[in-house]
Amino acid sequence: MTPLANHPLSLRLAVSDLAMIDRAAMLRGRSRTEFMRDAAVRAAEEALLESLPIRMSPEGFEEFLAVLATPGTAVPEMVEVLQRPAPWERAS
Repeated sequence: MTPLANHPLSLRLAVSDLAMIDRAAMLRGRSRTEFMRDAAVRAAEEALLESLPIRMSPEGFEEFLAVLATPGTAVPEMVEVLQRPAPWERAS
């Protein structure tokens, strides 16, 4: 297969799904085909990456476990954000 080969793909979509895809493609300035191809390739990449095993040496694994066992360090900015009341908790 050459990199520029075209292979048609047919999908059956509900009218509402097609309308949403067309609207999103328009917002991105893409054609329906480009938008769907990009979305499908991105989803395929994510699925493949999720299934790849992570390999490391026994020494590397021990270092990894040691880092996980080390207590974390508070990030002051994050602590402040997490202590703020949620918008729905604020008095009107």
